[in-house]
Order: sequence, then structure tokens, then C-alpha cells
Amino acid sequence: MIPYAAPIRDLQFVLKDMGLLEQVMQLPGCGEVTPDLVDAILEEAGKFASEQLAPINYSGDKQGASIENGVVRVPDGYTEAYHAFVEGGWNSVPFEAEYGGQELPWTIATAVTEMWQSANMAWALCPLLNQGAVEALQVHGTPEQQAAYLPKMISGEWSGTMNLTEPQAGSDLSLIKTRAKRDGDHYRIQGMKIFITYGEHEMAENIIHLVLARCEDAPEGVRGISLFVVPKYILKDDGTPGERNDLRCVSIEHKTGINGSPTCVMSYGDNGGAIGYLVGEENRGLEYMFTMMNNARLAVGLQGLSIIERSYQQARSYALDRKQGRAGDKKLAPIADHADVRRMLMTMRSHAEAMRGLVLETMLALDQQKRHHDESWRLWSERRVGLLTPVIKGWFTDMAVELTSMGVQIHGGMGFIEETGIAQHFRDSRILPIYEGTNGIQAMDLVGRKLLRDEGKAAQEYLDEVHILITALNDVEGDDMAVIRKRFAIAVDTLEDATEWLLDTAKDNPDAVGGSAAYYLRAFGITAGGAVLARAARTCLEKLAQDPQGDTEFLKAKIATARFYAENILPQVPALFIAMEGGWQTLRTISDDAL
Repeated sequence: MIPYAAPIRDLQFVLKDMGLLEQVMQLPGCGEVTPDLVDAILEEAGKFASEQLAPINYSGDKQGASIENGVVRVPDGYTEAYHAFVEGGWNSVPFEAEYGGQELPWTIATAVTEMWQSANMAWALCPLLNQGAVEALQVHGTPEQQAAYLPKMISGEWSGTMNLTEPQAGSDLSLIKTRAKRDGDHYRIQGMKIFITYGEHEMAENIIHLVLARCEDAPEGVRGISLFVVPKYILKDDGTPGERNDLRCVSIEHKTGINGSPTCVMSYGDNGGAIGYLVGEENRGLEYMFTMMNNARLAVGLQGLSIIERSYQQARSYALDRKQGRAGDKKLAPIADHADVRRMLMTMRSHAEAMRGLVLETMLALDQQKRHHDESWRLWSERRVGLLTPVIKGWFTDMAVELTSMGVQIHGGMGFIEETGIAQHFRDSRILPIYEGTNGIQAMDLVGRKLLRDEGKAAQEYLDEVHILITALNDVEGDDMAVIRKRFAIAVDTLEDATEWLLDTAKDNPDAVGGSAAYYLRAFGITAGGAVLARAARTCLEKLAQDPQGDTEFLKAKIATARFYAENILPQVPALFIAMEGGWQTLRTISDDAL
């Protein structure tokens, strides 16, 4: 397996050359987030990813997590890497200074997190889940809970989890049965939770579980769900971990991928009830859960980009080294010289670059939502983040499975051999379209909540913005931009037609939503990726005009990538709209026997 090389220059291009960092610096509290500081952060994060995390990715997959007499053991090197991560302050990057965080913008934290997830996704799931738990307590916890738990969770000395689903529930949380009985100033929690990532381990001194459960007199369905803090070790009066709580890991799952990450079946209250503390108010747990879930959905989308980047790096290295067959005047050429292999590599590369720009633009909007002094701007940013969250989670992770499979394909027969290492990325990616809400749920969220509920306001704001971009591209000369502009304009017009069709059709035809939502999400993702690459190409052309002797190879490669995407990926959008219009109508005519 080739070493991981953090894409620092690509991240710098999006943040600095495309102007995101300049916008970040204008936000309150971000004036000191200078280009020099960001460069230093990216360089050090890249070193940690490549030197500490990447070397234990393959070995961790082979060794896997294990459980023995109730003790969960992570692969060799995981604990040492985690302690180095905590000591380096990396866990605290985006969190509030009040509780020991560095309070850096999420835009910068996301650029750093991409590297963790690329280098070792199974390991990096631990800080990812903690991130969502911290966010939930920051927003909904009491001052006492925040003071007790946040400093250690933000430092990483304690980790956090999300305990949502159960064996009978799956994605339908209205079916959960875990119970919470009031007992003085706390509750006694009894029930079983499944699929709990890092639900048990010894890397951190304590594990703070956020658990969904029902109080004794709660109404049925999702309106009767409450959220509780359930620590592995109950805190003593001085705030340090004390007695072990009544909870345990029953078993860990044997999975297709992310084998180094312990995915736990957790049992609460086998001996009278685990002590838990109510977060917020009773019966508002689902509302609070979505604070965790929205954070996690963006993070999982980022994982999709990260695993694409890792698979692309390995596939590219193999294709440049492996010689087979004739190409041009070469009797024995690297397989990268063959047109079909080149097509696959550019498909992987162009998606990675489009996704990187889109997720960082979205995190800039998240920073604006949290920090901007103007309320109307904060509201606009909230709509933009809400609109793009299901796109990032759904499109990125669907494509992660397709493109890591493509990475295997580039290797030919050797890709099917585990020792090559490329298959691990494919296996690791397969969970991404499933957890934190399956991608079918993401598509329904995009259409049902983000499009129909506000009658297309957020979507139309986005479409108006990209129409302005198309107009601006008319002033950019050259054949490359002419092609990019033409194909991008067709995709935007088609997405607008698809949006109007859904607004007109879906209200009276529920099947139109369910049958076309996935096509719409993909069309939206492809078009949004096209917008990113069109802006990137414009930036590159401007820089080449200003300094023809500058970083020409890098900039020309960006332009070529944008043109490839425009010619090979954007034409998929009209076909997706055709499927939207017609495909859903036959769904109810197909019998179960014909499925």
C-alpha cells in the first residue's frame, strides 16, 4: 500500500486562491485566522495524518477490534495515536474557548478532518462521534452538564457517542423501547442499543454516551423520545470519573469494513438501571438528536470525499507504475496511458476536487450561520447549510462506493487481492450511504423538508446564485471555459426544471417524491460540483493570465479536471431529470412478484 499524501496544496487552493479564507477572516473572532496560520495547521495536520494514522490503517483493518471478558480492545497503535492526537490539541480545534477549545472556524477544522478520515477512517470515527455529542451538549445541555462534561470531551480526554437505534427500530426511531425512570435528580436507563461506534474502548478515561429513551409516561412515537447523558463512569463530586455505571458492551459487530472501529451492542441497566441525566426537556429528544445528526451527516459526507481521495491516490500510483499492453508508440506502457484507465482516474479526481470545494463552501456558510453579525445573513446561511447537508451526505457517499470500486477496477485482478490494500477503501466506504440516515432518507429530506416545505426558497436562492456565475463566466475567454460554461449552463437549467417539476408534481403525487428524490439529489450534487469546478477553472485562468510563469502545471491540471467533469459528468443531469419525470409512475404498477 502506498503512503498517504495529504492534499495540502489542493486544500490551500480552495481556501486561499478561491477566496474562502478571506471570507472567513471577515467573521467576528476570525481575524487572526491568517493564511500563514492556516498553512501551518495544514502542514502539521498532514504530518500527523501521514505519519501517525495512515501507517496503522491497513494493519488495523487486518487485526480489527475485539472483545474479551467484556473488555473491548482496539488494534495495535490506535491508543497511542489517540493519545498523541489529544496531546497535540487536535480534538479541540473547532470548539468553544470557554471550555478549552481553540474556536477555529469549521471551515478550517473540516480541511483538517479530511486528512484524518483519509488516513484512517476506522480510527477517525472516534473523534467524529465525539464531535456530534459535544455539539449537542453545547446547544441543549444545562450549564451544569456543560461544565461537567465539555472540557474533557473537547480536549479528547473523554470521548462521546450517539446511542440512537435498537434491534427492532432501524431508521424508525419511533419504535425505540429503551426506558428512563425518574429517580431523584437523575433517571434509571434500561434497554439495548445497537451500532454504537466506539461504544466501549480504553483509549479515553471516560465515555459519555448520549442515549435516546422514553420516560415512564411519554407518548408513543417520536414525540415521546428524550435524550440523556449516560457516562461510563459516574462523576465524583470533584468531577473525576468514579464508580462504573450500569452499562456494558455485550458484543461487537463483525463488519464488512471499518474493522478497526468497535461497533458495539450496548446494554443499559442490567443491574437496576444505568444512571442518566436528562438533556433539556422530556420528550424533546428527537429535536436535540438532530443537532447531533446534522453535524454527523456533514462529517459522514466528508468521509465520502476522504475515502475517494485515498483510493484515488493509490489507484493513480498503481496505474503509473503497472505496465501492460500497447499505448501509442509504447510497446509496453503504464496502464495510465490507456484511455479507459485515464477516464476512471479522472472521474475519481474530478469528483474529489468538486466535493472538496463544495463541502468547504458549505462549512463557510456554517461559520457564517454561527458567527455573522447580521441576522438576515445568518438565516440565509442556515438555509444554505440545510439545503446542502443531504446533498453532501447523500451524493458524496453514494459516489464513494462507486469510485472506490473504480479504484479496485483500475488494479484489475490485483484489486481483488486483499494484500494490495485497495479493497479496504471499497469495504470501508460501504457503510457511508447507510449510517446517520440512509441515503434514501437524505433524498427524502432534500425534497420533502428542504424543497417542498419552504416552497423552493432555499433551492431558488442557490439556482439564482449559479445563474449569476454563468453570466460571469461569459467574460472569461478561451476554449476550455467555453466548453465548461456551455455544459454547466445546461445542467443548471435542467436542475431548475427538475426543481419546478417537483414543486408542481409532488404535492399531489407522493410517489413522485419517493420515486424521484434520489435522482434529484444526485442531479443537485453533480450540478453543485460543476459550479465549484467552474469557479476553480475561472480562478486558474485568471492566475495564469496574471503570472504565466507561476504554478502553471498545477493550474492547468485544475482546468483540465474542470473540463473533464463538464464533458463527462455534467451531461448526466438531463438523463436524471428524464428518469425523474417518468420512472416513478410505474412503481405502483409493479407487483411484489415482479420485484
